[in-house]
Amino acid sequence: MMKRIILTLLVLCALSGALTAQDPKPSTSSSTVQTPSAPANPVQTPTTPPNPAQTTTNPTVIRVPVYLVNVPLTVTDKKNRLVIMMTKDDFNLFEDGKPQTIQYFSREIDLALRIGLLIDTSNSIRDRLHFEQQAATDFLSDTIRRGKDKAFIVGFDVEPQMVQDYTDNVEQLAGAIHGLQAGGVTSLYDAIYISCKEKLLFFPPPEPYLRRLLIVVSDGEDNRSEHTREEALAMAQRAEVTIFAISTNRSGAETRGDRVLRRLAEETGGHAYFPFEASDLAEDFRQIGRDLRTQFLLSYTSTDIARDGTFRHISIEPVNKTFHVRAKSGYFAPSQ
Repeated sequence: MMKRIILTLLVLCALSGALTAQDPKPSTSSSTVQTPSAPANPVQTPTTPPNPAQTTTNPTVIRVPVYLVNVPLTVTDKKNRLVIMMTKDDFNLFEDGKPQTIQYFSREIDLALRIGLLIDTSNSIRDRLHFEQQAATDFLSDTIRRGKDKAFIVGFDVEPQMVQDYTDNVEQLAGAIHGLQAGGVTSLYDAIYISCKEKLLFFPPPEPYLRRLLIVVSDGEDNRSEHTREEALAMAQRAEVTIFAISTNRSGAETRGDRVLRRLAEETGGHAYFPFEASDLAEDFRQIGRDLRTQFLLSYTSTDIARDGTFRHISIEPVNKTFHVRAKSGYFAPSQ
């Protein structure tokens, strides 16, 4: 009996040891289990492409350069008196026959001036040169504002000659004028073309606007130039130059040269003067000065946005039909 009890106890102890080996207790060791580090080049999980319907895109902004057309203009009444009180509503503006909207309009009495004085020194004006020199000097003395306006002097006979570059020093300008001497043939068109191209053509257009003009003292005849009349006119238009002409013809009859001077002036918004006496030159110069100080400036953006370099015709019609507008006949559009 005792043996059976002892045998039973041994069997129970053996079973208890086997169960303990199969279900061990957690370790109480202080060592830390380290997580394996990520591989150097992990495999990227492919992403699902975004739904185009859910994607927000920024609209593309197309910038078109705006070209502002500036048109200086003078208004006179039926008695040829200057009109100085006008607004943009007093005009209808057309480009190549199409109505345009006037964006800016103002009376401009303080625009900076760039003046080219071109004096014919050919043999044909020898006996009148002294009067021309004195009248031109007086005009510049009355017109040039030191630190604001500048002028240059060109004498032309066989070829144009720059006798005084840009300056606001009236004494230097006067010295250059009185140093001119008559002799030779006439190269009027070359003088206009070269002066406009080299001294008055600015790109990009200056800001603020510069009033650019040529004052041509000549009989209008040309027997020497390499450039044609139309080339000279086109260059003046490209440079936005207004031409004022004073004829030295004293014959009393209109000549071909007078017609040339009138066309150059009218196409660029200027005026041609035909003094009968050499002593009348001074009054013509004074009238040019009055014109410059009583002009308006009209600006607009053309409805034709093509940058094709073509010539665009401008027409400005006053609402008051008794008024007359003097302005350039057109401009060359910018090219690509």
